[in-house]
Amino acid sequence: MYIAGVDGGGSKTLAVVTDEDGRVLGSGKAGCGNHQMIGAEAAVAQLRQALHAALGQAGLAEEQLAFVQFGLAGADRRFDLDRLYPEISRQLGRLREWNVVCDTMEGLRCGSPSHTGVVLVCGSNTNAAGRNRMGQEVQVGGFNELYGDRAGGYYLAAQAFGRAIRSWEGREPYSALVDKIPAFLGFPDMGALVEKCLDDEIDRAPIELSLVVHEAAAEGDWLSIRLLEDMGKELGIAAAAVIRKLGGFPGETVPVVLTGSILQSGRSPILLTALSRELEAAGANFRLVLPGLPPVFGSVLLAMDRLGIEADEKTIANFERFGGTRI
Repeated sequence: MYIAGVDGGGSKTLAVVTDEDGRVLGSGKAGCGNHQMIGAEAAVAQLRQALHAALGQAGLAEEQLAFVQFGLAGADRRFDLDRLYPEISRQLGRLREWNVVCDTMEGLRCGSPSHTGVVLVCGSNTNAAGRNRMGQEVQVGGFNELYGDRAGGYYLAAQAFGRAIRSWEGREPYSALVDKIPAFLGFPDMGALVEKCLDDEIDRAPIELSLVVHEAAAEGDWLSIRLLEDMGKELGIAAAAVIRKLGGFPGETVPVVLTGSILQSGRSPILLTALSRELEAAGANFRLVLPGLPPVFGSVLLAMDRLGIEADEKTIANFERFGGTRI
């Protein structure tokens, strides 16, 4: 029996094909799989490209897959699913059975064997969700800054860019970002960078500046530390809200699963400490979980759940043997 998981995010799409024992037979990678960013037709084309690359490695065809689980950023509401389902049916019409969940749920399944608790996504953008033992699910945020989100790579990059300009102009104390950001982007100084961005009518900071913030914070830059602390606090506020909305998980230690590149790859102790402090202040009984595997394996596990296949230690070991960094 063959199974596939597909993880479509804002920066990339990953697909994995396995057998029922969790042996990875093929993997594939493509571009943005978030329909809210590029439209349903273009996003599903990326899902198809990644899945077909994985199938090609495995030597399989679409119709040989028993089940495909899609975990997609932006699949937040019925409005989104009504756009995704017809497009998936059109472009991947030979699939036998498949399902779509928001990427939060694949992340939760990847880090919580019981598929309960809280999941925080912090990659290109951000989201927070949870599920309790009664199967109730809630989502907090997950749209954009206009709707109250204050985390994610794009948000962090924008904050770094704007605050560094304020620092350069003297509206805030000096920050190392005044020098680091222009150097990273190939400019001699902040003045040259600002002039070029204004001339070209640039209205979005490059997401790669989030890497500069992590580097500067590790070197002790006050502003970078503040930005990561603020983001950690916002993520903690979102997690606490999810816990409250799901009844508080009485008598349980709630797993708070951390997914997305800023959390799983960045692992900033500054951010994680601020996140924990916010949850502690809210009185939550929790433990942070940083999955060792990317969320695409959460989609594979959800597919196994749908087929009644138990994912035992051998299955997880097969995933780990393959290794998340190789895809």
